[in-house]
Amino acid sequence: MGIDVGAEKHVVASVNEVSEVLSKPVSFGETSEGYAKLKSLLGETSDVFVAMEATGHYWRNLFAFLASEGYRVALLNPLRTSRFAGEDLLRAKTDGVDAQSLARFAAQKRPAPFSLADEATTELKELVRFRDRTIQDFGDKLRQLHRLVDLGFPEFTSLVKSMDSELATSLLAKWPTAKAFAAAKPRSVAYLRYDGRHFVGLELASQLVTVGKTSVGAHHGPAYQVQVKCLCEDLQVLRERIRTLDSDINDTLDKHQVGKLLTTIDGIGNTTAARIIAEAGDPARFRDGAALAAYVGVVPGTSHSGKRQPLRSSLSPIGNGRLRRALWMPLLTAVKRNPWLKRFYDRLILAGKLPKVALIAALRKLLHAIHSVARTRTAFVPRLTEEAAA
Repeated sequence: MGIDVGAEKHVVASVNEVSEVLSKPVSFGETSEGYAKLKSLLGETSDVFVAMEATGHYWRNLFAFLASEGYRVALLNPLRTSRFAGEDLLRAKTDGVDAQSLARFAAQKRPAPFSLADEATTELKELVRFRDRTIQDFGDKLRQLHRLVDLGFPEFTSLVKSMDSELATSLLAKWPTAKAFAAAKPRSVAYLRYDGRHFVGLELASQLVTVGKTSVGAHHGPAYQVQVKCLCEDLQVLRERIRTLDSDINDTLDKHQVGKLLTTIDGIGNTTAARIIAEAGDPARFRDGAALAAYVGVVPGTSHSGKRQPLRSSLSPIGNGRLRRALWMPLLTAVKRNPWLKRFYDRLILAGKLPKVALIAALRKLLHAIHSVARTRTAFVPRLTEEAAA
């Protein structure tokens, strides 16, 4: 059975083991009545294998229902199914055609059934994704604030270096433009408590007031002031939300056996371990470390044809780009602080490899270590001789 997943309605079609159509496509709704209709169409769990694509978030309720009923369900990569459908050179594309194509794919390719992630893994995925969106919102608000400060008090950033700090947003929330600082008394600015503990200080306060009086900023009207104040309030709310999410992620990670074990690898902290679990699930589900590396996309995209024989190859564009980006900064830390990985990286550099090539190789080796920890369910113990460790 192939199911083409939609936002409000889905379409199911069936074929037999030799891909012969058994029934015409039938639609059913994303409701309890629709699910009951689907169950009547599917029949006995032992006679049916279901295949569907991971379309956005629309598949999740349907998958949970089918799994709870005992059906075997394969969750397919849309890239594979698209290429499979292209083999028949189909001119039409409808929900019914797509459902039949998914059924034929399952009959011919025999994909492995997908198992639902445990509760801790699901929670980590939701928390990590929500944290990413919150950080994106924080960055968007910060860029808007930068624009307004450039218009109303461009010298501010030379005195307060970090615009995303509580010091900057606390000051701007009270004095949003250069004109506001110029009218303030240095002592009142100095005694502003910006994080609940620290004061601005008389030195910085005097500089802000003095520079504010001669600032070239020319936009001080109410429209600019209200935007700065609102943005500072928003940034403070988002800052607190990120702290709360970090705490929730750490608490959830403590309940996840594999996720907690991954932090025993030098260079992988709680946030990175949570992201690995959120994006890849249990790394032990992959056949080996090479399969995990292929999923992340740490494999060369070699393209040789005829006389075209380039000396170097870029990374394959296929892979989990979100996880690959998230592992890059931890990798830079690991090749400095992790003796086992540092020795491997240094050996490649001495052999004449380019730094980025050596880093990619180190990332691949790190993924092998991640897979090993997940497979054995034991803490990471690097194999180093006493001489190498020293």
